[in-house]
Amino acid sequence: MAKIVIFDTTLRDGEQAPGYSMNVDEKLQLAYQLAVLKVDVIEAGFPISSEGDFKAVNNIAKKVKGPVICGLARMLEPDIVSAGKALKPAGKRRIHVFVSSSDIHLKYQMKKSRRQVIEMTKKGVKLACSFAKDVEFSAMDATRSDPAFLHDLFSEAIEAGAGTINVPDTVGYTIPEEFAVLLDGIMANVHNVKRSVVSVHCHNDLGLAVSNAITAIQHGARQIECAINGIGERAGNTSLEEVVMAIKTRKDFLKSSTGVKTAEISKTSKLLTAITGIGVQPNKAIVGENAFAHESGIHQDGVLKKRETFEIMTARSIGLKKNRIVLGKHSGRHAFGVRLSGLGFKLNKDQLNKAFERFKQLADRKKEVFDEDLGALVGTEIPVRSDAYKLLSFTVVTGSDEEPSATVKVKDIGKGVETKRTGSGDGAIDALYNAIGRATKEKGMLLNYIAKATTPDKDAMSEVTVQVRFGGRQGPTVRGRAASTDTVEASAKAYINALNRYVEEK
Repeated sequence: MAKIVIFDTTLRDGEQAPGYSMNVDEKLQLAYQLAVLKVDVIEAGFPISSEGDFKAVNNIAKKVKGPVICGLARMLEPDIVSAGKALKPAGKRRIHVFVSSSDIHLKYQMKKSRRQVIEMTKKGVKLACSFAKDVEFSAMDATRSDPAFLHDLFSEAIEAGAGTINVPDTVGYTIPEEFAVLLDGIMANVHNVKRSVVSVHCHNDLGLAVSNAITAIQHGARQIECAINGIGERAGNTSLEEVVMAIKTRKDFLKSSTGVKTAEISKTSKLLTAITGIGVQPNKAIVGENAFAHESGIHQDGVLKKRETFEIMTARSIGLKKNRIVLGKHSGRHAFGVRLSGLGFKLNKDQLNKAFERFKQLADRKKEVFDEDLGALVGTEIPVRSDAYKLLSFTVVTGSDEEPSATVKVKDIGKGVETKRTGSGDGAIDALYNAIGRATKEKGMLLNYIAKATTPDKDAMSEVTVQVRFGGRQGPTVRGRAASTDTVEASAKAYINALNRYVEEK
């Protein structure tokens, strides 16, 4: 197994992305967690870029133990000196120097010749070595550079003392097969390459950052530069969680490993989103909300029978307690029954079928049905053994300038008779209950009414509980419960539920 060095640049390249800026304390907090995650190198910032970044790098260098602490510097003396000062307290420190290597960068950005860039590199790497034994050299825009010049540049950097040479796909331009050819050329033509670790830094402009990083491992790279949640300039960097889990899951093919404690991945991802306020899309690999979720009935059935049928990793491997069976309109009877059993409901086959029908009706109205919804749905609608009355339809009219009224259609199940009646009252619910009383000829006195949302989402179910006395002042008090995404409908069904209980007791 080849050991792959995981170089985390969340605090440097990642933080450069719009909206992801972090202050000194936030950077330190994330750096502590990166150490717990056991990344090999933390690129803590770009010390010369601002006073805040210098303080952040210096603070992390003082306080974070375990990983190598790295600071970025251009191939300029002030940058390198600043990085050296910021990193001085670190037990293990690295200075990461870079210079452009592509002709388009040399002509339009640096306005330097190739010979000038080679001289800058030799001088800059040597200076960096005077501040840190561990020096990394990056040839910016390497994938659009002339390979022959790149070979010379890397050779000179290694000769000057660089222990790591980095091949950045700075603008996310390369294709995996093309990247493989470039890396093979470096391995074959940089005469002193074995004295260094070959690294890659891939951007995701074409959505190929992780693919290119994996290809690089297959062609000799032993360091991957990446970021939590894949954040970074433009479309971002190689996603740390994706490349690490790819190496772990396909070690049979890649013959590689990392030292990352993968059970800390989910926690680290969530910490970053908490600090920046920017989440990840639900379908994001590894850390997205749906990465270990199943809604399709076919998938749920397979996973419940044998997890490996539809999961190539375990949720626990990244720090989650378990996978998630999402109950929705695509879910099947198997998953529904298993979830109810887990909630403590013991239903016979007939009860389960009836509950599943109600669940499907609810699932057509809600994007996701939660445990609280199921508790309300099953707990409020199954207990009555035989319904005397069934609510077929209702209409409520209310407003600030008119008396509330309600019209209901109720079926007497025993007689097979449908009755439609209208009632009015002091508010919509009172009018509704009066109309039900007229339709069933069962007068009830409402003693207590409680309505609550089962979940905080906008399409949450409303669970209504009522206490009603039927049969006059000396009559029994019964409780009714019902749930619906419509509070008025839940109120009507709760009253009918209480009425059916009264009839059953009577």
